[in-house]
Amino acid sequence: MAEKFSHARRNFLQRRYGVRLGRRYVLAAAGVVLVGVLGCSQVNSSSTSAVAQSPLPESESPISKRRLNPETKLVTANTKFGFKLFSAVLKQDSNKNVFVSPSSVAFALAMTYNGASGSTQFAMSKALELQGMGLEQINSSNAALKALLENPDRQVQLIVANSLWANKNVSFKPDFLQKNQDFYAAKVTNLDFSDPGTPRVINEWVQENTQGKITQIVDRIDPQQVLFLINAIYFKGRWAKEFDKKQTADYPFNLTSGMQKPYPMMSQTGSYQYHENELFQAVSLPYGRDGKISFYVFLPKQNSNLNAFYQKLNMENWGKWMTQFSKREGFIRLPRFKTDYDITLNDALTALGMGEAFSDKANFSGIGQNLKISEVKHKTFVEVNEEGTEAAAATSVGITTLSAQIPAQKPFQMIVDHPFFCAIRDNQTGSILFMGSIVEPQA
Repeated sequence: MAEKFSHARRNFLQRRYGVRLGRRYVLAAAGVVLVGVLGCSQVNSSSTSAVAQSPLPESESPISKRRLNPETKLVTANTKFGFKLFSAVLKQDSNKNVFVSPSSVAFALAMTYNGASGSTQFAMSKALELQGMGLEQINSSNAALKALLENPDRQVQLIVANSLWANKNVSFKPDFLQKNQDFYAAKVTNLDFSDPGTPRVINEWVQENTQGKITQIVDRIDPQQVLFLINAIYFKGRWAKEFDKKQTADYPFNLTSGMQKPYPMMSQTGSYQYHENELFQAVSLPYGRDGKISFYVFLPKQNSNLNAFYQKLNMENWGKWMTQFSKREGFIRLPRFKTDYDITLNDALTALGMGEAFSDKANFSGIGQNLKISEVKHKTFVEVNEEGTEAAAATSVGITTLSAQIPAQKPFQMIVDHPFFCAIRDNQTGSILFMGSIVEPQA
């Protein structure tokens, strides 16, 4: 399967896109999604593996039957979901730095979605903006998107990795395991969940697939836990035009409290993709030779603020803004910063309409019997410096048993000296890998 998937991916990339990621990109981005399943899903007394107990049928995956195509519909759905999720997260953490990976969360929940049934599946499809898409379409589009996002250039790293960690004493629906292997290239491993060393094994996989940026996503394993599903995203490269370290100096940054703090600011003059309106200034700082991926900075104007900007931040406006960037000479001063972030997403996802998946009404009969999501955890890391950007994200989903263009103008000047919104976007597919609200840079 791995060989078939790799061949399909290579053919697709060469046929449809024929481009290479930039050579000088120093961004590292990693996202991990963990789905934990707790409880009484056909628990057996034997110690045979979950896969061995559930013989897998011959794959009927459409991947081998037709060309991969990450449909615009899926990217649109993921973008809508990403902005909704970001808005819900901001309501929980409005006065601190927020940095999330909607792509990581979307991949993780898509894997989980394969086991959802009935009203739970409907609630998840609504929250994830997947209405109108069949399961086969969702899976094949995700497989193609994963293939396209992964980096074929040896000088740039972009990895999307998935895995399933199964309680070796439990059996699962063969079709669920097969789909996650076929479409998400998920590695399936059977473990003794009663072994105190099992969390370490899982966390080592997370650490390896995020290049050490996320070191732990599983703290402990509940006695009834039966399955974890994990997604990891890692990306690394350099700015297309690096900042001169000699130009970096301390300048004041205006906090939301009204106070000022000195922070190291990087400065650069050049030609950039730039957009400005009455609400904000925005610049796209590309990575690599081809600029396939960019770091977008949206800076509210002095007569506005981030809250006003977030009122306008949605799929429709984002799509319009993306078409209005144009080349313009200018000067950019951007804080060098580093931050990490973690959040439990249960409340945010419940606010998006997915509450049933966490309740005793949950129906994940596509995985096994009497299961629900117990917890969705998300961790991220980002560092922006003169060479580029390094970012990582980890998301864990736990499942438990039921209890009861601008015309030519004079050069712009963009001084990022107050709270701003940023995003790391794959410009080819339109996928947003990461997005964040930086209210207080941490050097």
